[in-house]
Amino acid sequence: MADVAGLGGLGERRDGAVRVDHGRISWVGARADAPLAGATVIDGDGAWLTPGLIDCHTHIVHAGNRSDEFEARLHGASYADIAHAGGGIMATVRATRAASVAQLLASSAPRVLRLLAEGVTTLEVKSGYGLTLASERTMLLAARALGRHLPVDIVTTFLGAHALPAEFSGRADAYIDHLIKVMLPALAAEGLVDAVDAFCETIGFTAAQTARLFTAARALKLPVKLHAEQLSDQGGAVLVARYQGLSADHLEHLTMDGVAALAQAGTVAVLLPGAWYFLREQLAPPIAALRAAGVPMALATDCNPGTSPLTSLLLAMNMACTLWRLTPAEALRGCTMQAARALGRQADIGSIEVGKRADFALWRIERPADLCYAMGANPCTGVVNAGVLRPPVVSWRD
Repeated sequence: MADVAGLGGLGERRDGAVRVDHGRISWVGARADAPLAGATVIDGDGAWLTPGLIDCHTHIVHAGNRSDEFEARLHGASYADIAHAGGGIMATVRATRAASVAQLLASSAPRVLRLLAEGVTTLEVKSGYGLTLASERTMLLAARALGRHLPVDIVTTFLGAHALPAEFSGRADAYIDHLIKVMLPALAAEGLVDAVDAFCETIGFTAAQTARLFTAARALKLPVKLHAEQLSDQGGAVLVARYQGLSADHLEHLTMDGVAALAQAGTVAVLLPGAWYFLREQLAPPIAALRAAGVPMALATDCNPGTSPLTSLLLAMNMACTLWRLTPAEALRGCTMQAARALGRQADIGSIEVGKRADFALWRIERPADLCYAMGANPCTGVVNAGVLRPPVVSWRD
């Protein structure tokens, strides 16, 4: 029993109560009306209760470190300069290919634990640092293992079209053929893929190549999403909307045509302020246009070793408000109900409604806006995963 934020469209209820049966929400209402018969009562003691937070875009499973690139950018190197010199994504590919499932699990778990301490209950994990069938499988197996070892629901995304591996140098179309004919069907058949993503960019893959991959994904009944318009306008938002994509992510160079396409398709715009901040970008996503068009806006950490080594969703919320003028209500929606939509899980998680999974976070705050306000603070006092209450900090033993 607590003050509740996250009801339906993110309404609020003071002195509210939620009943949970068999891991699902069975009743929501005023504390005075709570059906207590047969229930174990947990008093929130004045805390706020929100849906469990959802980090809907991460590359959190990886090996290696790229602080050298961070230093190089401070000396004037660009993201593209580093990539063309063999760094960037390919530096992490080399490290990740050398790691086993157990090693990836051990290196990734501390990053995941930091998110769980802030009330995260669902986490998307992308592959894309292996770029061979064996190493992409290793990454996805490590991601699934995180969900078995830690109290978090894992959603996996196949990002084989993240970069062109050395084995296919100068043969991007042949690599896309390999993804379509070999890697994606095999990994999907093993149950390791929940969605398919690609990096549609001048240093990634063209819109035409991405479209071929998306056609193959949809033939396997897998939803798609896209790294779109981060460094340039490649028409990615229009493309992913054409495939009824779950989300278009980054969007700093999004055009009005792209905004309209996302709005018409109902595709979620996933905003990633950590990468924007870390790369010291200047052009912000067109927040006002997205808002005016009614495009749902989600927020995520984009946790990755090269451009957003961020393991705080609360800080991402603060960044989105401070840098891009999202309201605190938009930011909280972006990490709950809109993030659930970006994963295609809106019927199951993301808000406190009857029938949904009982994933909650308890916060010692005065009002929900405090979650976006205090930089570096973590007021999370408890987390509920499918009806099971746990402390916000859990341990890891490899």
